[in-house]
Amino acid sequence: MDNSLPIDNPSMSRRQLLNFLTGSVIASTAGAALYPVAKYFIPPAESNAGGAIIAKDKLGNPIPASQILAEPAGTRALIAGLAGEPTYLTVKQDGTLENVGIVDNCTHLGCTFPWNEIDQQFQCPCHGSRYSADGSVLRGPAPLPLKIVHVAVKDNSIWISPWTEIDPRTGETPWWV
Repeated sequence: MDNSLPIDNPSMSRRQLLNFLTGSVIASTAGAALYPVAKYFIPPAESNAGGAIIAKDKLGNPIPASQILAEPAGTRALIAGLAGEPTYLTVKQDGTLENVGIVDNCTHLGCTFPWNEIDQQFQCPCHGSRYSADGSVLRGPAPLPLKIVHVAVKDNSIWISPWTEIDPRTGETPWWV
């Protein structure tokens, strides 16, 4: 006489379904709200595969190559290079940039220094070190030549990349590698 079908409990109750839907809505809303906050704290990727970065001014704005190339030949422009290190770029006689940049940090105690146009050398005001136009030491107490970087112009952007090859001034492995 028991011809009725057995009624089994469903695998998920109505309460569990509503709790699941409520949790999903809260999680997706929180994720959507937190994504821009997380994106704000992660710096944008500004380097390419070779470690090159775009040259910037002291405020962090990219410098167009046309701005520096508009300067007269022999001009040395100071930009923020790798890791924000001040780096000199040189405009050549043919109106292009020299493919080597000179990092503006004295190898004695890390002072920054100006290019002396009259003497045609870098002169550190802290302890009197002097460097030639290519960054070689002319007078101490600086023990090593200045660090150099690669400079390339692509699509009106100036790309600065680390110098890891043999130093052309000394013929040896660079001290900064």
